[in-house]
Amino acid sequence: MKQLAIINLNKVLPDKTKDWRFRRAVRAVILDDEKRIAILHVTKHNYHKLPGGGIEKNEDEITALNRESLEEAGCQIEITSQIGSILEYKDQWKIKQESFCYLAKIIGQKQQPEFTDEELVDGFKLLWVDLDTAIKLVESDQPDIYEGQIINARDLTFLQEVKKIINHSRHSYKFVN
Repeated sequence: MKQLAIINLNKVLPDKTKDWRFRRAVRAVILDDEKRIAILHVTKHNYHKLPGGGIEKNEDEITALNRESLEEAGCQIEITSQIGSILEYKDQWKIKQESFCYLAKIIGQKQQPEFTDEELVDGFKLLWVDLDTAIKLVESDQPDIYEGQIINARDLTFLQEVKKIINHSRHSYKFVN
């Protein structure tokens, strides 16, 4: 998968990260039948994020993405293409994370997301908006926590890449029928 960016807010040198934990994660830009995408508003910390999360032990990327999409967006998905990956240096926790992002469409009906207690405390709200609105929301976010700053940079990069893919392919949302 094509690497789109490296996020390293505090400019940590790679040789300083040898003892850091490595984490793999997945994200999805999920489209519904009205060409809207799922985006989560983390109201407590003033930012938006794409559905997704960590790949658990004994999971591959696709299994993890299906689980996360059901939990956070309330829907089953079919992956239509790869978007890219981003390497994130999270120095506050000594974690180096690689996030893989996919473009997907909904299969079946939308359901209610199943947020964790922590996500409920953070005020997670699921929104369905068009791609341009999602980009504007993320661009205007002002996360008040370190994690939100990383998520903001990562997910804005993924959304902008989707916009490029759609503009270059000239078959805008052709895969959503």
